[in-house]
Amino acid sequence: MSMATSGINAADDAAMCAAVVDACRELTRRGLTHGSSGNISLRRSRQQFFVSPTGMAYDAMKPEDIPLVDLGGRWFGRCRPSSEWRFHRDIFKSRDDVVAIVHTHSAKATALACTGRGIPAFHYMVAVAGGPDIRCASYHTFGTQELSDAALAALEDRRACLLSNHGVIACGGDLPAALALATEVENLAAQYCSALALGDVRILDGDEMRRVLDKFRTYGRQDAVDRDLEHGGDRLPGSGGL
Repeated sequence: MSMATSGINAADDAAMCAAVVDACRELTRRGLTHGSSGNISLRRSRQQFFVSPTGMAYDAMKPEDIPLVDLGGRWFGRCRPSSEWRFHRDIFKSRDDVVAIVHTHSAKATALACTGRGIPAFHYMVAVAGGPDIRCASYHTFGTQELSDAALAALEDRRACLLSNHGVIACGGDLPAALALATEVENLAAQYCSALALGDVRILDGDEMRRVLDKFRTYGRQDAVDRDLEHGGDRLPGSGGL
């Protein structure tokens, strides 16, 4: 089938497909995947998204191999989409804030998921995923609607979740953000595994995580107009606003 244009030109499509290929290879560079496991998608429009093809080695993947999928489940291109296209489709359909999705089988996060564990508030950086914990969705066969439904539930008010006996989903407003979150989830999982091996793990309480989540609203932003550090901005005491 040929791709529907939807007002997007061929150069834009080519750039998005190349970005998906680069992101797939970045999974390997960051140690977040092995072989052809995992998949990545990028929203093209409200009705369509590009997703990595099924079962293809990342080092052999080319931009022209990236299929386009619509919200009705039809696909366009020379290669079949990832077997996990359903949860990509359903996340895009239900979450206007999501532009890119990264799914990995990264080692430590998958190890936790294979015990049915999510990642609790053992460290304040858990809030990077949007809530006081990172949930673990119940197990369902890969590629099924049941898995997609479970993932959507685990992602409610979150940007990442684990999938029991499977792996990780990380969502972002662009591909770099989704990749960064997938990397951070794996880092947190490694730290939590190490803490579990040492004994009892201290969990931060709900009040503290609410404070952390509030601070994360401006964490990393460079567009704040309030320049008073004591009251949420960035003015140094005695600086006179300079």
